[in-house]
This record gives sequence, structure tokens and C-alpha cells, in this order.
Amino acid sequence: MTEHSVRQRPVIIGVTGGSGSGKTTVSRAIFNQLHGYSLMMLQQDSYYNDQAEMSLAERNKVNYDHPDAFDTELLLSQLQDLLEWKSVAIPVYDYKTRTRSDKVFLQEPREVIIIEGILVLHDPRLRDLMDIKVFVDTDDDIRIIRRIERDIKDRGRSLDSVITQYLQTVKPMYHQFIEPTKRYADIIVPEGGKNQVAIDLLTTKVRDVLRTNRAHS
Repeated sequence: MTEHSVRQRPVIIGVTGGSGSGKTTVSRAIFNQLHGYSLMMLQQDSYYNDQAEMSLAERNKVNYDHPDAFDTELLLSQLQDLLEWKSVAIPVYDYKTRTRSDKVFLQEPREVIIIEGILVLHDPRLRDLMDIKVFVDTDDDIRIIRRIERDIKDRGRSLDSVITQYLQTVKPMYHQFIEPTKRYADIIVPEGGKNQVAIDLLTTKVRDVLRTNRAHS
């Protein structure tokens, strides 16, 4: 029997919320507080569909806030591998070209997998793999301001393109697909990364689960 075959199943924490809600900040805060454990962060954005065969003009018309924009089958397959203590080659998504780059990131399995993204609670198959499900709930006005700042600074977008995309797809898709997943969350975190009490409660719960796993391994 190998070392991995007797290990306890890794713990999966799903963190979701609208674009600009602070879900990445919450995920990183949990990551930084769980000292002494092996952790990894998995971003749903890495699993946007490969659109290499499409022109940039065609890619610009894609609705990136719809469930169909993601290669959920690949995400599920790689999560299953990680749960079995197997390494995976995660795609690297390029926001400027709006498709996958020719690079991959080799990820070793870890005790804790934090998966974050706007639609990680949408697919029931993904939800069923999660031990803790978190929804980061932040006011629409704050989220659009954060998105404008991020997309202009980090992703090379124009102000007009960010606002147009928000009004045409981001906001309606949030209300159609993302906000309804709040009902599946075990914990709702208002105000994102500024809510230290919620983050402390989350990390305490994760430590309890991990201690139980280690005691039974």
C-alpha cells in the first residue's frame, strides 16, 4: 500500500461571489491563516474554454459570465485527480488574448484545495465535491468599481469596454446564475476580505476538519 493510498481525502473549500466581490481576497486570507498545512488555490478562470481557433473579434463577443464559458468537465476531471493525490497540469488563461496560453502549471496535490470563481457553486457535481461552500456577498456598486479598476490596470481594457461588458453580461448573468447559488452556501461572508470575523470562523472550521482527518489517517 502506498503512502498516498492511506491518506485522508483532501478538503475542498469553494469560494464564490460576483465579479469584484472580494472572493479572491477571502480565499487568500484563508490560505494565509492555515499555517502548518499544505494548501493550494485553484481558480475557475483557469478553466475558461480554449478559444484558440476563434478570432479575437469572435472571442470579444463571448459571454464570459455564463456557465458555458467554462470547461467544467476538465475542472471536474482535474479535481478528481487531486482528490486521488495525483498531480495535474492546469491551463494558464491569458486575459488579454481571451484564450489559453501555450503554458500549463503543474500542480501537486495538497491537503486543502481552495477553489474560487464566479460559478463554482453552479454545477451540482462541483458542489458535491466541496466540504465547505462560501458565498462572498458585496454591494453591486462596490463590485463594479473594483472591476473597472482591475480590468483597466491589470487586463488592458478600456473604460467603455468594461462598462459595456458589465451592463450587457456581467450584471444580468450575476442575477441569473451567480446570486441564486447563495442558497447552496454554508457560510455567507458580507463585505468580502474586510470581514475578519467571518474569515476567522472559516479558518477555525477548516482546522477542525483537518485535525479530524489527521487523527483518522
